[in-house]
Amino acid sequence: MARLDVAETFHGILFPGHLHTQDSLQLALKFPFQDTDIVIVSYPKSGTTWMQEIVTFISSRGDPHVSQTVPNWARAPWLEQIYFPAIQATYNSTPRVITTHLPHHLLGPALQGSKAKVIYVSRNPKDVVVSFFHFHKIANFFPEADSFPEFLNRFLEGKLHYGSWFDHIKGWTGQIGTMNNLLHITYEDMSLDLHGAIQKVSSHLEIPLLEEEVSNCVKHCIFSSMKDNKMANYTLIDEEIINHGKGSFMRNGKIGDWKNMFTEELNQYFQSIFEAKMKDCTLEYVWEEQQKEETQANEQIPRKNTAL
Repeated sequence: MARLDVAETFHGILFPGHLHTQDSLQLALKFPFQDTDIVIVSYPKSGTTWMQEIVTFISSRGDPHVSQTVPNWARAPWLEQIYFPAIQATYNSTPRVITTHLPHHLLGPALQGSKAKVIYVSRNPKDVVVSFFHFHKIANFFPEADSFPEFLNRFLEGKLHYGSWFDHIKGWTGQIGTMNNLLHITYEDMSLDLHGAIQKVSSHLEIPLLEEEVSNCVKHCIFSSMKDNKMANYTLIDEEIINHGKGSFMRNGKIGDWKNMFTEELNQYFQSIFEAKMKDCTLEYVWEEQQKEETQANEQIPRKNTAL
């Protein structure tokens, strides 16, 4: 089923028709979650693949066998995609790891009452939109990306596939404090302190790791290791679907890549929209890699964590 040029509109949100149908999306909203499930939730290009890898290694206590032999879409399949039932039937893991891009207002009801462990992964939106723009250039199931300024405008208006980034992040992080089984972790957390991020996730999943096991997880979950792992870098996907000649699914993984695409004018435009839409949100963002040293220096200072 190619459907590369088809877009499905579901509850007002566009989804790639190559991966989704009305039936597959509707089934996702009725999915019977188990209390032992691990659910990775994100807006596209926010660190989803990274978290899939981290959860894989935590579950295997640092053993690379599963990560190096099973594609990530099989070990952490996408709930709303057409392939989900078949993958669930052929690859049985315990606990089940499930990935989704669905917003909370659609998926929340199915999770209500469940004790499934939910991990929400977010990323600073400037890097999200730049990464999404580059992905559109290689993924043939997305419409061809126009100029970056036009793409940014569509992102800010919530007109890209998967809907509004603003609605997505506010919908999920708005559940912090009411969903005891929800952990919010950021791409920047993983980039600035991968060791600490892995410990935080393992604690949330109630899978305690020895220090040696954490170190093994870190070793295999650094960006360069994932980029070289064909089970995680999407090079197994056919050229008809992802044009590998135009670029890599995993490009550089750095914080602040947006600075290579944003002009001063675009940045001012972005900031005006961002501040208006996020004025009631207390989340904090790391926008540049230079903040890494300051973040590490302050790691030992007790503080209220507004993002988690």
